[in-house]
Amino acid sequence: MGDIQAGQDGTTTRAYIGSFTSEGGRGVIAADVDRESGALTVTGASDAVADPTFLALAGDVLYAVSETDRGAAAAFDVTGPEPRPLGVPVPVRAAGPTHLAVVGGYLLTANYTSGSVTSLPRAADGRLGPVADLVRHEGSGPVADRQEGPHAHQVLPDPSGRWVLAVDLGTDSVTVGALDPATGVLRAHGGTALRPGTGPRHLVFHPAGRHAYLLNELEPTLTVCRWDPEAGVLTPLGETPVVPESATGPQYPAEVVADPGGRFLWASVRGGDTLAVLALDATGEEARLVASVPCGGRWPRDLTLGPSGRHLYAANQHSGDVTWFTVDPDTGVPARAGSIPAPAASCVVFG
Repeated sequence: MGDIQAGQDGTTTRAYIGSFTSEGGRGVIAADVDRESGALTVTGASDAVADPTFLALAGDVLYAVSETDRGAAAAFDVTGPEPRPLGVPVPVRAAGPTHLAVVGGYLLTANYTSGSVTSLPRAADGRLGPVADLVRHEGSGPVADRQEGPHAHQVLPDPSGRWVLAVDLGTDSVTVGALDPATGVLRAHGGTALRPGTGPRHLVFHPAGRHAYLLNELEPTLTVCRWDPEAGVLTPLGETPVVPESATGPQYPAEVVADPGGRFLWASVRGGDTLAVLALDATGEEARLVASVPCGGRWPRDLTLGPSGRHLYAANQHSGDVTWFTVDPDTGVPARAGSIPAPAASCVVFG
């Protein structure tokens, strides 16, 4: 599996945990990571921003959404043991931002409640400026209580850096656009309609950059897609379940993670509180559920691969912990290795 640069001593790096302050969370938590064991050791926290539920790192600056009705985004200096706010949160002119991504000189937010995507400029020191662009989605879906209108749940760049994709749970679609690096304006390019009622939530790319995998929230399935980075076109190929046939009760998939080696996918599933292991074929066009293991807590809202590539981290919102797992390199099956308390945990990122 893949690897990334370690901290200065070669054995530790940093993790940042987002949480719901409205549910008793500590805000943004900083922790040291032991690369060998995967263990986390908390070093500090900041509750300067309400409900910083999703995070993105760019160098020594950490960005967070403020998932509130008066949605905002915030920047933190993370050169010290605890995050330090860089200025005040900047309104995104939309409600309920749930996801964000750094794309060049801009920060993009996916605003769930409003069904839109916001672009904010980043200054040289990492501080955020006022909104450069706001793109509103349109449409609805067949699930009346969840798809009465658009609900943008994720925004991310493709591996080529040419395109920006936005996943919309409310309209069963993925939109594709291009970000103007001079103005921060998102120019529409195209989009892909998915099977009605599936409720796509998050997408991850295959490491080769030619396939993408959409995790659906309203049905516990994964949609395999072909991605054409030259044309900016996403083409659905088929679906595969992320829970066993024997699973009972509501199942709400949340996050999907790709193995840097292109052999496995992992997905977190709330309700059943499991982690799904899917094996990919050599082409990347077929995914098969091979195992389902307990997530180590309740309501795994986020799932992240650690810096060594050997550990998975589940942010278990309702049980209030982050649990880490050691991944078997041959089977892809994770085994629980430890956990730390993290009330209302919603996200984990690594630097």
